[in-house]
Amino acid sequence: MVIAADSPHRAAPQNLDLENGETLSAAEFVRRYERSPQIAKAQLIEGRVFMPSPVRADYHGQPDNLLQTWLGTYAAHTRDVVAFTNTTLALDGDNVPQPDAMLCFTPEAGGRAHVGEDGYVHGSPELVVEIAGTSASVDLNDKLRAYRRNGVAEYLVWLTRENRVIWFVLENGEFQPLAPDSRGVLASRRFPGLSLDIAALLARDGATVLARLQEALAHHNRA
Repeated sequence: MVIAADSPHRAAPQNLDLENGETLSAAEFVRRYERSPQIAKAQLIEGRVFMPSPVRADYHGQPDNLLQTWLGTYAAHTRDVVAFTNTTLALDGDNVPQPDAMLCFTPEAGGRAHVGEDGYVHGSPELVVEIAGTSASVDLNDKLRAYRRNGVAEYLVWLTRENRVIWFVLENGEFQPLAPDSRGVLASRRFPGLSLDIAALLARDGATVLARLQEALAHHNRA
């Protein structure tokens, strides 16, 4: 059957584009996102579409590379651990974020996240990392609440405009900031040997960041 252009039975055009700030379910968000290849990055946070501004080298690109190298080095030297970079996370019915990084135990080792048949990460990663330049208000409010509510064990935020780092751990249903040791080093409570020299990180001294990590890994392996 041919439907004329002016037929009342003509199918209405569907708007599959994403608009910043609109309210969607997780299923509808993923459906539109997958049909919008022109959109480089979009996230659903507490039911609202969030499309970040262009990425700056100083506030995001370089810091992101440094943290990815740190996490990738740890994962490469640790059994039953996998690192993800800029990967869509199907968190719940109102949240489909795309964290800058995630570190997870494998499901076989008791990890709470897994890669689904759709290729996305599902569940609650043990560690989520965000580089917060222009997105600090979202990362420390709506995203923080979503990660906390879904049982993400640790949440690290590098506030690059303020040049500070907050590493949260989940305690009794609330995120509490980790305190550094006497050397200014933060250490994960879930991942043995995952240590971060804060002064070196903020100075963007990658060699020292990796050296401190290797020291912590060596100490853990000797224990």
